[in-house]
Order: sequence, then C-alpha cells, then structure tokens
Amino acid sequence: MEVIAIQKSALDGMTNELKTLLELTESTTRKFTPIFKEEKWLDNQEVCLMMNITKRTLQTYKDKGLLPYSKLNRKNYYKRSDVKALLEAGQPYNIKDNGFTDE
Repeated sequence: MEVIAIQKSALDGMTNELKTLLELTESTTRKFTPIFKEEKWLDNQEVCLMMNITKRTLQTYKDKGLLPYSKLNRKNYYKRSDVKALLEAGQPYNIKDNGFTDE
C-alpha cells in the first residue's frame, strides 16, 4: 500500500472545491427535476407501439417536423403530450386504440 502525504491546507482547499461542486450539482438538479416530473417522456419503441407505426415511419415524422423530440445520450425522447396531440390532430392519421390512458 502506498501512502501519500499532503499539506493540510491543500486538503482543505480540495475539500472546499468538492463542496462547491456538490452544491452546484444539487442546485442544477433541483432546477431541472420539475421538468421531468411534469411530463412523461417516451422512447422510440414506446412511441411506435402507441402510434402503431414502424421505426422508419417515426423517423419520417421526425424528419418532416411532425413530432418534436429531444436527444439525450444518442437516444431520442418524445413528450407524451406531443405524441397524443399528433394522434388527436389526425396528423398523419388517427387510430382508435392508441394505447393512451387518461392519467
């Protein structure tokens, strides 16, 4: 086992920097948490199942701007309300049993 000695002032400085970073992370998390709690987000597979469409059709809707999406870590997510609005508006078509439940 290797032992490394550092000055107390250096340790205190690193501790203070870590505390500042933790506070920054916590404040940012608090700011954005309500966004995700208010809206249910769906991935590609969930949208395809709810709309009864293929992945290729979903890609066409994205390309044409019919369905807005957000990208996180190379994965697309869609607001449930946007998918529901697209279906209800009849764009591109409306299906009777779309898998949505009133929540």
